[in-house]
Amino acid sequence: MSLDLKQEQKRVEHVMESIEKEINRLEEETTRRKNEVVHIRKHFWEEVKVNTDTFDDFLETIIGLRQEAQALSVSQSTHRHASKRLATLRRMKEIPYFGRIDFIEEGNSSHEKIYIGISSLSDSSGEDFLIHDWRAPVSSVYYDYQPGPASYQTPGGTVYGTLEKKYQYLIRGGILQSMFDTSLTIGDEILQQVLGKGTDKQMHNIVATIQQEQNRIIRHDQGRLLIVHGAAGSGKTSAALQRIAYLLYKYRESLHADQIILFSPNSMFSNYVSNVLPELGEENMQQVTFQEYLDHRLSRAFKIETPFEQLEYVLTQANSPFYKTRLASIRFKASTSFYEVIQAYRQSLESSGMIFKDISFKGKPIVTAQQIIARFYEYEPSLRFHNRLEKLQEWLLEQIQAFQKVARKQSWVQEEIELLSNEEYHKARVYLARKRGFNREEIADYEIEPKALARLIVHKRLKPLRKQIRQLQFIDLNGIYKQLFANPEIIRQLKEEYIPPDWPSICQQTVIKLSNNLLSYEDATPFLLLKELIVGFHTNSSIKQIVIDEAQDYSPLQFEFLKRLFPAARMTVLGDFNQAIFAHASEHVDFNSLTSLYGREKTEVINMTRSYRSTKPIIEFTRRLIPNGEKITPFERDGDKPILKQVVDHVELHRCITSKVTHLRSLGFSSIAIICKSAEESSQAYQTLSGIDDLKLIKSNSSEYGQGVVVIPTYLSKGIEFEAVIIYDASEHVYGDENLRRTFYTACTRAMRFLQLYSVGEPSPFLQTVLKR
Repeated sequence: MSLDLKQEQKRVEHVMESIEKEINRLEEETTRRKNEVVHIRKHFWEEVKVNTDTFDDFLETIIGLRQEAQALSVSQSTHRHASKRLATLRRMKEIPYFGRIDFIEEGNSSHEKIYIGISSLSDSSGEDFLIHDWRAPVSSVYYDYQPGPASYQTPGGTVYGTLEKKYQYLIRGGILQSMFDTSLTIGDEILQQVLGKGTDKQMHNIVATIQQEQNRIIRHDQGRLLIVHGAAGSGKTSAALQRIAYLLYKYRESLHADQIILFSPNSMFSNYVSNVLPELGEENMQQVTFQEYLDHRLSRAFKIETPFEQLEYVLTQANSPFYKTRLASIRFKASTSFYEVIQAYRQSLESSGMIFKDISFKGKPIVTAQQIIARFYEYEPSLRFHNRLEKLQEWLLEQIQAFQKVARKQSWVQEEIELLSNEEYHKARVYLARKRGFNREEIADYEIEPKALARLIVHKRLKPLRKQIRQLQFIDLNGIYKQLFANPEIIRQLKEEYIPPDWPSICQQTVIKLSNNLLSYEDATPFLLLKELIVGFHTNSSIKQIVIDEAQDYSPLQFEFLKRLFPAARMTVLGDFNQAIFAHASEHVDFNSLTSLYGREKTEVINMTRSYRSTKPIIEFTRRLIPNGEKITPFERDGDKPILKQVVDHVELHRCITSKVTHLRSLGFSSIAIICKSAEESSQAYQTLSGIDDLKLIKSNSSEYGQGVVVIPTYLSKGIEFEAVIIYDASEHVYGDENLRRTFYTACTRAMRFLQLYSVGEPSPFLQTVLKR
């Protein structure tokens, strides 16, 4: 071992001792704080003298309660922070730090050695840093500069200086295995090792290997919208998650994990990335799929199609007589044009077209829908739409109040009184007595007046109607949305220039589904948008950051909706146009339309063209599958070239795949994916390949893909990587349509180290052009 390595190893040992001491101290503190919390909870009421005889006694009781509650809150908070720090230090025991810069600040004559890790650590005096947090301002020099002039931003201004040297360390369990001078390249040696390890069922943080372009994303802090367009395997998701960790660190006084939402492409992906933030010492943010949000808001009223069911239809039902109409419907309803139509339609409802439901009791209307319509349009047109609805609510509640007076004398009320049980009668007596001002001793002597009991019975029975009125449930939202399609001329009158050629047949299909309480995926967001425009937006102003992964799968209309849903949030969107596989994606999909969301001056676009996931031969193969693929730069990592094998029939195909899986397992591959075009094809493949040990079938409701060998449809594999990928059938029969080029590209780019393609008969035209080169 060289002298430098010996000195560095001694420093590692010193740091490890400091970490161990801090762990021991925090273990004692967390135990003590936990006991305090348990004790306070257990003896909470023993410590408080409850006395409400006089105002002073009552005030003293309130103060005592507040003091005990504050003591409990302080102990809980201290225990929580200590436990979080303890978890971070235990991770640092394995890898205390990974980098170092030798930086001379302007005005100083000597350099300072700054060691960088996942969290900061001070010496015993608390004055000097042994390790700097990777998110600290000075750490940005490590990612952004080569030796020479350098600077970094602090709250107090810009610090200028000179970066003399930059090193990267490989430390495992307190042993310095190697160190590199990274003056020429930014961590390629260690990045090689990290990428060469393969994958497991969860994504892990790789802050040691953050490249300069990722660092721009992580520390970006301007405007309302950050758009990251990156090639497959460029590290978009990793950078986004590390961006969240950075923001939580920088704004730790004002930003908390529960104020951040990550929109994931599916629940399996959510599980896949769930480990990244805890590894960086931060709590996980909220994770949700857009479909889960739609289900939460609409599933009581409709059976909602999922995006995967929509895509399955697109991939498998090309021979359906309604196929072209459905595709036209999907594309139109995803567009900003339809967003404008919905806005114009809502505006038109101010003068006509509102549909209401009868307010009925015991099968008979108290107020008919026609009476409600007449009342609504009697209000002054200059009165704002939502104010008219509020006045309508008040009027309806008055009608219920008037009906109550009449209903008290009806025969059903007396029948219900006679059917009251002793317990129900007693509860009614106590309630009415207290309402009259009787104290506890006087209640026993209270005699219920028949009229008061009748009033109580009627009031209780009409309570659900009053609740429905306050929640605006008398508005027939389903009918209003359906009306837009039941009468195709409505749009012609509103926005004729937006109407697609096959609008009448789109309307016909939509009405049939809505009549059966089915909501297509392409209708879900427009329906919810119209609902919000009518009853008022359920905005969430507490969310400060939203991150949308696989953003190319979202329609322009959905982005407009999310903007309104989270008015106080900054938005980070990540995507790859070449993986835009949903039917609403146009032939030339890009994020240009997104720049108008908040305006160009509040939007920044960062392009990532270097791909790290796959070996160089795989990237050189996959980039030839797409237009402008030459812009994708492969990372210098050797490996086997992708292999295409043409087979005669499915019998030979299954024999070859089974043999290949056995061979790959013998080579030590732990994650192998057999990727099929659709769920239908995946199910068939899974059945016929059942001879493969521990084979798993991944479905749209799967929560995690797990290790081992999996059969998975293309659209569920998005965002996930596998050591080896087998394309089940890359034939012209399966991938012959030009519209499937991006789907095919997506499947091939899941492979990290090995890509095998099989074709039953003639290969896809995508491959025929690629293989000729």
